[in-house]
Amino acid sequence: MNKLPIAKRVQILSMLCEGSSMRSVSRVCDVSINTVAKLLADAGTFCLAFHDERVRNLTSKRVQCDEIWSFVYAKNKNVVEAKAPPKGAGDVWTWTALDADSKLICSWAVGQRDAYWAAAFLDDLKQRLTTRVQLTSDGHKAYLTAVEDVFGNTDIDFAQLVKIYGDVPKRMGADAAERKYSPPECIGAKKTPIVGSPDPDHISTSYVERQNLTMRMSMKRFTRLSNAFSKKLASHRHAISLYFTFYNWTRIHKTLRVTPAMAAGLTDHLWTMEEIIGLMDEAAPKPGRPKQYRKRIAA
Repeated sequence: MNKLPIAKRVQILSMLCEGSSMRSVSRVCDVSINTVAKLLADAGTFCLAFHDERVRNLTSKRVQCDEIWSFVYAKNKNVVEAKAPPKGAGDVWTWTALDADSKLICSWAVGQRDAYWAAAFLDDLKQRLTTRVQLTSDGHKAYLTAVEDVFGNTDIDFAQLVKIYGDVPKRMGADAAERKYSPPECIGAKKTPIVGSPDPDHISTSYVERQNLTMRMSMKRFTRLSNAFSKKLASHRHAISLYFTFYNWTRIHKTLRVTPAMAAGLTDHLWTMEEIIGLMDEAAPKPGRPKQYRKRIAA
């Protein structure tokens, strides 16, 4: 089986994590788009297992949760009229839980913004923690039931931060069509303790929201007001899985001056993309003769 040199694979995966589209990666690296797609699928599958195995026994004290919107194939309003939309087409949300101290992405999930996915997401987060944490989310109501079902009323300090937005500021000469691309002004925030005794000074979602902005800038399929988007839900999950491994293990955080994994005590050194690919190769099935061929030889 032909395999790209490790330097070429490092280049492709690094470009995908730095905001390049798959077709631009294909052109710059001089490989086919199918090669890029196959490598992304392999890397995403491996990184999902890598995160599940390595991000465990966390001693986090403060965790912030948020959701970020994107879509697969077409937006919800356009799926009905789309031609042969694949399974999973439409709006999709990425749930993220970030350690406020180490900036580590503790848990993530890709699904809908409903009670089922809120519970699944928080259940995965709980399994990775070894300590009682202060959890802060936005005002999404699905968290209320999910936190109670997963953590109960005694094992967590939970609060919600609800931001209050004003009208879009009118710029001189700007009409409504232009102002729709301007973000509304945040004029305040309401801190609401829900369970336990959360520290009011640490009721915040600023860090996770900033990370979501970094994620939006680091994957072309998340870029707003462009023609870049995921064609399949599986590819969307693969890209996110690769990005979070890159973010946690190989990207130095500007404030911490180490990677989030190092800050969280999960590793003692800066990982490189070469190391990730090396583990991918070790975990990959070893090439061999097809089973049917071996059966014919034995007969």
